[in-house]
Amino acid sequence: MKCNTVHNKLIFFLEKELPVSEMEQVQKHLGECSECARFATEMKNTLQFLDNDKVNDENPFFYTRVKERLSKQAEEQPAVRPFLVRILQPVAFSMLLLLGIYGGFKLGQVPKITTADTNMTEQEVIPYWNELEAEPIEAFLME
Repeated sequence: MKCNTVHNKLIFFLEKELPVSEMEQVQKHLGECSECARFATEMKNTLQFLDNDKVNDENPFFYTRVKERLSKQAEEQPAVRPFLVRILQPVAFSMLLLLGIYGGFKLGQVPKITTADTNMTEQEVIPYWNELEAEPIEAFLME
């Protein structure tokens, strides 16, 4: 068995999750190859350190405190509020949506030219439509 294959199967070997035949092959390779054996011992020490570090300090009263807090919140909330929220929230969102659509139409409208303003050119109605004449550097580069 090659060293790379042993390295790939080493964690499963240490956790004893390999089939018996592969366990024997890895064990045989570790007996022959000192470098892989050293790597296996380092891996085993690391896994033991991680297992020891996984200690969870569980508080036995955590569940009862959470349950009590949830029941207090349920008692404190008035019964009218969910009813108002269910009705007023969609109405408010609908009003905001309609207001946004109306504002979009208003912003998108082009100003109409009246008969008194017929002497105005398009450049005066939309002053920044074409800034090419106002920028001599751009005009110079375009020529």
